Amino acid sequence: MSTNTTEGLLRRLTAGDRAALAQAITLVESQADAQQASAAELVSAALAVGVPSLRVGITGIPGVGKSTLIDALGHALINQGHRVAVLAIDPSSARSGGSILGDKTRMERLAVHEAAFVRPTSTGGNLGGVGRRTRETIALCEAAGYDRVLVETVGVGQNELEVDHLTDLNVLVMMPGTGDELQGIKRGIMEAADIIVLNKSDEVDLAVLTRARNDLQQALHLTHPRFHGRIAKVLTCSALLGKGLSELIAHIDVLHADRLAAGLWQQRRSEQLREWVWASAEEQLLNQFRKELSMDPVRTGLEVDVTYGRTSPAAAARCLVDRFRTSGAPPREEQ
Repeated sequence: MSTNTTEGLLRRLTAGDRAALAQAITLVESQADAQQASAAELVSAALAVGVPSLRVGITGIPGVGKSTLIDALGHALINQGHRVAVLAIDPSSARSGGSILGDKTRMERLAVHEAAFVRPTSTGGNLGGVGRRTRETIALCEAAGYDRVLVETVGVGQNELEVDHLTDLNVLVMMPGTGDELQGIKRGIMEAADIIVLNKSDEVDLAVLTRARNDLQQALHLTHPRFHGRIAKVLTCSALLGKGLSELIAHIDVLHADRLAAGLWQQRRSEQLREWVWASAEEQLLNQFRKELSMDPVRTGLEVDVTYGRTSPAAAARCLVDRFRTSGAPPREEQ
């Protein structure tokens, strides 16, 4: 893709063309070498013109109603005058590389709203619950004028901490009455939450809901506060009935305003940019490493030696790294 074409795509994107935004995201998600320079150029330009957005991570195990909550939350935010982008991350198949990408079908109303953009994206094998190009996609959404970006993580485990390097605050969605609330406090994702939402509150009686909320709130006081000094607040909600959404949005706004006033929002963005540098560097080095050694007979020999127990995996890895270091082919620099 030429520079003129990239500039044209950016103009359409910033003018609010949702098809252009989808095309831009497809470009940055491409793994084709021929697309890399155009993708990097487009993202750099997007970062320069993007509107400051509020980025909210939404995580939780399958079945707690994340997609339903996002659909309802997105509509409520639009009614307040915001433009909402939803990045719904689906797990990729380790075998085929494909993904289900079914979240868009569970956000039918939001997906067709003119003030919303819903993009299902595969992880691309990336760990941590988010996609390989989620950072770049957020930058493109902000360049397109979306001032509220909701990132729904995969929801396949409790180690989805990568979202904490991408967002301004995180909402952990849980269900009351499962008997798992206090056990969950030990999990890493709980410590990355700014708000905990007990969804499907309409499915349990008030006594069960109140007990679950109180138990969680008390247990949270035993954890370390987040970087901003606050303990996560537990809220109740029924996304299906629209109950509790106004309280959730109000608390999100309070947290955001407090961080802006304290200078923590800008500090957070600076930290995220530094994280982006290292994540990108690691990816480029790994790609170059694999490419340089893909046809190397020494690599094949080492794999055979490891298979038959003639050398250890760690020793083979050290040999490969040493060979890469002395190959005389440093990683190519992105233009």
